[in-house]
Amino acid sequence: MRDRRVFNSAVSYFFTVATAQHQPLFNNEKTVYLFCDAIRQVMKSHPFIQDAFVIMPDHIHCIWSFPEGDIDYSTRWSLIKTRFTKQCLSVGIENEPWQRCYWEHCLRDDKDYQRHVEYIHYNPVKHGLVDSPMEWRNSSFKQYVALGLYQHNWGAGQLRQPDSVGKE
Repeated sequence: MRDRRVFNSAVSYFFTVATAQHQPLFNNEKTVYLFCDAIRQVMKSHPFIQDAFVIMPDHIHCIWSFPEGDIDYSTRWSLIKTRFTKQCLSVGIENEPWQRCYWEHCLRDDKDYQRHVEYIHYNPVKHGLVDSPMEWRNSSFKQYVALGLYQHNWGAGQLRQPDSVGKE
């Protein structure tokens, strides 16, 4: 994968956010849409760049880059979770959808960034949901392929991820 930095002064973070009791909320395309809509709405008032993402049935991994001087990811996640929760109520999901906490990791350098992007894109294969990252619908992988950053068959049937990612 080639270097992807949009602007070098950005601070980038890797996040893992899980559903409450690991309920498979995102097996439903409606809830995936509601989650993506919540992100879009929060981005309007609190800008950031979502560099990479994967939406799994019961958790989300993503990398966000923040404008210089504004790395308030806590407010952004709070707004996204609140908006999504309210939207879930409107479609009949009454249980709290989120675990209270989430995992964040400040990416140290381009190598750390690349390891986490690969972890994100390979996650559906790692969990046995598909044979190739290209097969997973709710991921930024196809965008990376379109940009020429990956070959379409990257990660197909191979164990690629170091176990240390997400445990720093």
